[in-house]
Amino acid sequence: MPSAIITLTTDFGLRDPYVAEMKAVILSINPNVTIVDITHQIEKFNIRMGAYILAAATPHFPKGTIHVAVVDPGVGTKRRAILVQTKGGYFIGPDNGVLMLAARNQGVRHIYRIENPKFMLPRVSDTFHGRDVFAPAAAYLAKGELPSKFGSEIRDVVMPVFAKIMRRKGVLIGEVIHVDDFGNVVTNFGEKELEFLKGKETVNIRLKGVRLRFKLCRAYADVKPQEPLAIFGSHNFLEISVNQGNAAERFGVKVGDKVAVYTA
Repeated sequence: MPSAIITLTTDFGLRDPYVAEMKAVILSINPNVTIVDITHQIEKFNIRMGAYILAAATPHFPKGTIHVAVVDPGVGTKRRAILVQTKGGYFIGPDNGVLMLAARNQGVRHIYRIENPKFMLPRVSDTFHGRDVFAPAAAYLAKGELPSKFGSEIRDVVMPVFAKIMRRKGVLIGEVIHVDDFGNVVTNFGEKELEFLKGKETVNIRLKGVRLRFKLCRAYADVKPQEPLAIFGSHNFLEISVNQGNAAERFGVKVGDKVAVYTA
């Protein structure tokens, strides 16, 4: 796999040496790679935020890209290290749900445990699997090692609860998976789940127990400044927004809150 791309998504921040150590390990094993930082500013231990950012960014990378995500509050415990092979590329990280929203969107083909010591550093720290397990696994995969060599194939991975949508008569129930810096409220409803809205001008949504009707827009400026709207954002998730305002503050919504979309 010559000139492979490896992306990094972590909650490590930028003041410590952790990201540089991961890159050093990758380049020591395989200098013929391009490393792309998606972000290292995931909120500490926030698996939901990591999963959303990963799912938002990864569709735009070339086929075969290797994505490493380390938001890992369970590092050093019995949680597994996994390699997910999809129709579009590969995902490497902890088995805690951070990978699976993005991997599912690309179509999962195989999932393997990373357990072969040949593809780890000789000494594995209990507190830094990003450097000692995930970075070398990505580097060796980029050199052309077969995914099946990394460990046994598994199926029972952790699927994030925040990726699930419940269907009840006349209503779909999901949740807020992200609030961006503009205050846009990003839900876990994709265009596929809400195909029934095609051609409609409004959508009924329940927030904080209150049923509200929003204009379904193609652009934020389709409504006047400070007016609310619903829109499929650039990552194809349904957003609740306020033109030139902050929807999260307006409606008192935070990540993890339930959102219901009425189908009729």
